[in-house]
Amino acid sequence: MNWEKDIREFKSFLKLEKGLSPHTVEAYEADIRKLESFLKDKAPQKPEDVDTERLRMFLRDTAGEKLSIRSQSRMMSGIRSFFHYLLLNDRIQADPTAQLEFPRIGRKLPDVLRVAEVDSMLGAVDLSKPEGQRNKAIVETLYSCGLRVSELTALRLSDLHFEEGFIRILGKGSKERLVPVSKQAIREIQLYQQDRVHLPVKSKYEDVLFLNRRGASLTRNMIFTIIRQLATAAGIEKTISPHTLRHSFATHLVEGGADLRAVQEMLGHESILTTEVYTHLDRTFLRDTLTAFHPRSGEKSTAPR
Repeated sequence: MNWEKDIREFKSFLKLEKGLSPHTVEAYEADIRKLESFLKDKAPQKPEDVDTERLRMFLRDTAGEKLSIRSQSRMMSGIRSFFHYLLLNDRIQADPTAQLEFPRIGRKLPDVLRVAEVDSMLGAVDLSKPEGQRNKAIVETLYSCGLRVSELTALRLSDLHFEEGFIRILGKGSKERLVPVSKQAIREIQLYQQDRVHLPVKSKYEDVLFLNRRGASLTRNMIFTIIRQLATAAGIEKTISPHTLRHSFATHLVEGGADLRAVQEMLGHESILTTEVYTHLDRTFLRDTLTAFHPRSGEKSTAPR
């Protein structure tokens, strides 16, 4: 890993998944470059080498520039987003910004879909189109198995072990894992396979599960487009990406009481620290539930008196 590669991929994430404007993406990059420049003489050569103490040194240094609270908040928000992205994508084992206290506009947790919203997306699929059943199977597989986009596009027919109720995933670092697959996902994939046999499959793609109309692998960008179009058709106004379905998969498991270690295994996280972000999502869920229903919450409650 190095700064250039991680910054480049972070910018791609901001554009493709977050849908941020070019101006905002440039501002985030400028913030990270400022940190990178400061740290050049402070030993860390890679983002994963950055620790909390060096970030505190950076904060003290920037404080001397007499930036406004708003400017400090914007700058540190970009840097925190960068390290949070690295953590969620298993690039670092712990977020060095987690223990810092500085002016901020608030932490924005990833958007999560309700089960009803996932169902709405599935219902928005136009099954009269040739790619309709494929797209429905894609959404169901992402949500039911919590896959990364790269794992979905790499999924092969030989990875499907439906009789045992699992699919084999080749994750980051070529690490294999077995992920349980729901009966609904199995059904949608099998229906898609009936359409797949009619495609003009190109050489080298015979074992690839999800194909485009020309018989080759789907690209990452194509999956983004499919998900966003279905979200729009379903009337969902949240910022949606394929990763949103992965977040939703994990969050719904944690909210349902699933063991965090089991969720870690299914997601393919190397460190439990990465998976623990979903405990924060779960606490948000619990807090919102209390606010809505507890008579002492200070909000209007619908609970019976």
